[in-house]
Amino acid sequence: PTPLTPRGPHHVAGRLDPAAPWGEFLLPPDPPGGASPAARNPLGGPGGGRVLVSGLHACGDLSPALLRLFARSPRVAALASVACCYMKLSTSSQPPPPGTAPGYPLSSWVASLPGHRLSYRAREAACHALEDYGGRLRAGSGSLRAHGYRAALESLIRAARPGTRRPGVQTGKKPHALSFPQYARLGLPRIGLDPDTIPLDSEAVGAMLEQQHKVVAFCSLALLLAPLVETLILLDRLLYLREQGGCWQHWGRGAQCCLGWADPLLLSSPPPGLYCALVPLFNPRFSPRNLVLVAARSPLGTALSGLEQDSEDEDEGRAEPPRAVQS
Repeated sequence: PTPLTPRGPHHVAGRLDPAAPWGEFLLPPDPPGGASPAARNPLGGPGGGRVLVSGLHACGDLSPALLRLFARSPRVAALASVACCYMKLSTSSQPPPPGTAPGYPLSSWVASLPGHRLSYRAREAACHALEDYGGRLRAGSGSLRAHGYRAALESLIRAARPGTRRPGVQTGKKPHALSFPQYARLGLPRIGLDPDTIPLDSEAVGAMLEQQHKVVAFCSLALLLAPLVETLILLDRLLYLREQGGCWQHWGRGAQCCLGWADPLLLSSPPPGLYCALVPLFNPRFSPRNLVLVAARSPLGTALSGLEQDSEDEDEGRAEPPRAVQS
């Protein structure tokens, strides 16, 4: 049988330099001998062919770097970007290395908005799964106990080390299955604190753990706002592409939505430029990062019309449709 593609994919490992010229980004993976260090960049395809750039759960500033490379690289025909780890984005308050632009905001339009800045906590909350968390709340899951544990442990850390911010304690899977002293003894050494020097079963600790319901309520309120933060970040990226190349967007049905349930619509007769869309590709219960930013230098209508039928087939009989971007 005739293969679907003339050759299989060629997987290589390499470092993406956001400041590199697009010509270096697309150099062949096997440059001729004696090439300069820049020419040995393994990213890109062979010969002069056009390429598709895809980023699956591209963390932090990697997603903005891919968008910038696509916008200034004529040989990149299309882009598919699924982002993650928004809290790792560089911002004006957490600037990137010298010579590179911050990961948020990308667009001039969002940068001009008063109050567009997003705190680390807001960006971190945008990474969580609202649908999954709602299910745990309804079921009264024991995993919610981990919120109280984490809040109590951070209080102890700040008492021992005043001024500590975002200690980033990791204790492994299923922390709710542990007692608090067990949980703390796993986490404290990871930030250089001796558990034997900190009272882990005092009355003060017990009083904090009794406030677990308040911690869960706070986390629930934060997660209610999380989709709005993710919407702002993703629309900032779509607007950036629009600013770069006269990007034509795809909008869906629904009074309160920028796009519908995997139902993007192509504007009629757009002029040449960049074509882009935010597509809710699958049910967010499978993964909270269900929104895919797709862009191309030719109309997306044909490809996206196929996604509509595929999505209807996959979601038939399911309780919820994929989450759309909200405005």
